[in-house]
This record gives sequence, structure tokens and C-alpha cells, in this order.
Amino acid sequence: MKVLVTGAAGFIGSHLVKYLLGRGDSVVGVDNLNDYYPRKLKYARLAELGIRDAEDMLSEKASEFQIPQAPSRFVSKFRFYLCDIADRKVLPQIFEKERFDAVVNLAAQAGVRYSIENPFAYVDSNLVGFVNILECCRHFSVSNLVYASSSSVYGGNEKVPFSEEDKVDNPVSLYAATKKSNELMAYCYSKLYGIRATGLRFFTVYGPWGRPDMAPMLFARAISAGEPIKVYNGGDMIRDFTYVDDIIEGTVRVLDNPPAEQEGKAPHRVFNIGCSNPVNLMDFISEMESALGRKAQKIMMPMQPGDVYQTYADTTSLESVTGYKPHVSLHEGITAFVNWYKSDKNPLK
Repeated sequence: MKVLVTGAAGFIGSHLVKYLLGRGDSVVGVDNLNDYYPRKLKYARLAELGIRDAEDMLSEKASEFQIPQAPSRFVSKFRFYLCDIADRKVLPQIFEKERFDAVVNLAAQAGVRYSIENPFAYVDSNLVGFVNILECCRHFSVSNLVYASSSSVYGGNEKVPFSEEDKVDNPVSLYAATKKSNELMAYCYSKLYGIRATGLRFFTVYGPWGRPDMAPMLFARAISAGEPIKVYNGGDMIRDFTYVDDIIEGTVRVLDNPPAEQEGKAPHRVFNIGCSNPVNLMDFISEMESALGRKAQKIMMPMQPGDVYQTYADTTSLESVTGYKPHVSLHEGITAFVNWYKSDKNPLK
């Protein structure tokens, strides 16, 4: 199978590319390498995939005849393009050249709090960019699309666990609103053009190569340096922390089992993908302290705009359709993350 993975230099994207290459798929990666967080982490992820000169690509200019592309040590199986998914000129060129069997769209402007400060980045990537993906799937006959949604669509939902049947029309951040919009747009294209599409509502993913703006990296850096950590809502928060390997397994199971075409129905579905074992934030911090061998200095902070008190995934639908079952415990996951964090592979330690 030939698969396009957008956001290939991102946290989940780079893990997915590595998994797909490992099982023998042909993979094309796309990423705009933006500076939302330090690019050297993105370069290091790509280096793990055999892309050694990604930094040099930023000085090249895409044109109708030349799309910046980097070779890989997996030359016969993996190619990487520097491209923003919102680019309506270059992205279709890549689709036309490569002719994909399936697309996994993980490219997006991430971060709930950042959406308060920079809303247009979310409109450009998460809305304009996603429409561009849908249009390319339509015009280049890609009938299998998996795309990233988010647990943030549940907003301040107080009913737990969160089910796909719950109402999700009260987002508390622009980021959440864009992810709900993605689900609506994908349904529309499925209904109109028969694109078999699956949205995955990710729940608090963590693990090696994770984003530096998320709690595991922020906590590990501060605790290791003997600096205080900010603990929001006085530590009274609950998260369905899900180890990245479990996320990748579920994503691939969905990729391999697209929705069946049924007369009169859109071949579109949405699944929660999480651990289904929510953890109190203070317990998460305790695991980090144990793995790092140091106590954290804590600064108690109020709840931040756009944040929610708890997340908790009901994954029975995904389990029933694909057999997905998370298996990495919080202790195992934090241990693996901290081992990576301390290693020479981490360019930000």
C-alpha cells in the first residue's frame, strides 16, 4: 500500500511513518516544518526516518516544476516533501505525481492554549488545509482517508466516559471547533464523492519524541533542572493519557479497515482512540518524579482558558470494529518516555 502521511515530522506522524515502513508499506511524508516549537526536534524525528537534510529544504522554493524533496535511507520506500497542506498549488502536484492508495492526515496546528493567541494559524491549517486534502482525495481518486480529530471536541462534557454518541456542539476553544469542523467536512465529502473516511478523536497522547509544549516534556525538563512546574487547576484535572504505540496500533487498524460502502449512507465514521483509564494529574506527576528520581517543585495555577477538567475515552466502538485494545500502562509509558528523554536521541534535553 502507498500511503501519504501529512504531519510526518510531527510526534504521531513520525511514529506512524516508522511503523508503516517497518511493515513494508511505501510512504510519502509531507510537513511544512513550521516553528510552533523548535524545529530541531522535527529535524531529529526525520533523521530517525533517514531524512538527513530537512533543514536545508527550508531555503528551497517550491515551484510547479520542482517540489522540495528529500531522499531517505529507505529510498525505495520513503520520500519526504516540504509542503504546507494549505498550498493549493503544490499539494495537488504531489498527489498527481505519487498516486496514493490511502491518506492519513495528521497535519494540523496543534495546541489548545495557542489557539487563543493565534487563531488564524488554526484556520489556515486545520480548515483551509483540510479542505485541500479532501479536494485532492476527490480529484486523485483516493478512497481511503484517516484523519486526526481530537478529544477536545467534547468541550466541557461532564458525562463520562466520552462516547461518540455524545453531543459535541459546545467547543471551548477554537482548536476544538476546527476539529469538529473537520468531522463535518469529511462527512460531506464522503456523502458526495464516496471517500471512505475515518476520524480519530485522540486522547492526550504521550511518549518518546513528544511535543515540547505538552506536560510530559515540560515536567521532565523542569524537574530535571530543579525548576518548578505549573500545575493547573490546583492539580485537580483528569486525563486519559495514551501511550503513542497504542495510538499507532489503533490508527493502523483503522487504515487497514476503511468503512464499508453502503447504499444511501456516507462511508464515514468517527472513533475515540484512547487508553480508557483516566489518571489524576497529580498521579501522573508522581510517576514522572519516580522515573526521574527527583521531587517536583509545584506552583499551583488556576484553570486556563480553553482547558477542560477531564477527558475519558469510551473506546468500545473502535474495539468492536478493529479489535483495538491499549496495552501500555502509565508506569511503562512514563518509564519509556523518561528513558528517551535522558538519551542522546532527545535534541531538547
